[in-house]
Amino acid sequence: MIQVRLAAHGVDVEFQAASGITALFGAAGAGKTLILDAIAGFVTPAGGRIILDDEILFDAASRVNLPPRRRHCGYVARQWALFPHMSLHDNLLFAVAGLRRLERHRRVKETLDRFTLHDAAARRPHEASPAERLRTTVARALIGEPKLLLVDEPAAGLDMALRAEWHKILRTVRDETSLPVLVAARDPETCFELAGNMLLLDAGRILQSGPPRKVLDQPAGVEAARLLGIRNLFPAEIVALDPGRNTSRLRLETFELTGPYFPGRLRGDRVWLCVEPGQLHAVPYDGSRPPMNHVPARLERASEMPRAVRLEFAGGIVAEIARREFEPHKDNADNKEWLVEFPPHALRVLGCP
Repeated sequence: MIQVRLAAHGVDVEFQAASGITALFGAAGAGKTLILDAIAGFVTPAGGRIILDDEILFDAASRVNLPPRRRHCGYVARQWALFPHMSLHDNLLFAVAGLRRLERHRRVKETLDRFTLHDAAARRPHEASPAERLRTTVARALIGEPKLLLVDEPAAGLDMALRAEWHKILRTVRDETSLPVLVAARDPETCFELAGNMLLLDAGRILQSGPPRKVLDQPAGVEAARLLGIRNLFPAEIVALDPGRNTSRLRLETFELTGPYFPGRLRGDRVWLCVEPGQLHAVPYDGSRPPMNHVPARLERASEMPRAVRLEFAGGIVAEIARREFEPHKDNADNKEWLVEFPPHALRVLGCP
């Protein structure tokens, strides 16, 4: 268990993490790397306390500040940082240089076996494949049997094959050890693929924490929603609420929508309407009277995505529909007039604008 309370260089956070993967999610400059560096002992915070398995690593009040070598933290840096003049075997051996000879060689052999590196052990980093370098980097962080693993921006700059390899490695670490693992990440995919818990960071503070799916489905506010990449956010007013029928009515700038009943909200409340692009439906507009929750919108751009087509409409509306649904209407895209459906069950509201 790691317990962290930090105040340093614009970062002010408090959290704890048990075994499994906790993702520190945020944009560049959110404070993710600074938090990892403070825990590892590379940065000295102005205030706070860091406790790992009941051992105080840092406490500003009592002036405890253990050096990095005594903190029992494995660290996977963004640049991987293997020694270029050493073989992969010797990179691992260097990481346990303080142990007795027989113990050093036992750990290196077991680690090479565990990470399938025996065939590459004699190669220097530039001679090894990217996947072998990646496995060696994680192996070196773990060979000293740390109490905590810190991982900085694991997927940054990786192609799809290496990203899959990276996720496989971290899943194995998660499933085969009881280590707490803190992973700094900029992409939601890493959080959903690996983490049991995520901390949503913005400008050095935690906006929200919880299981990744819950954080995405229930953003704490408009800042959190924007940070998560939710595209459809519209200021709205609740003009009707009917708990008996489980319905509501929302007024936006140019149209009204029917939604579900929103417990805890009142008629007249100003809110942010939130709906994910993949939950909207869109078809070309034939000029007839729009059905309920269908909004006429002018198509500005259609973009191919790996598994869908993204449609961007005037007014900031973004829909993502399956390619097979778009194909029959592809030739109609030139007329630019479409109907966008906002399904009532997909509508959520966040705090006041």
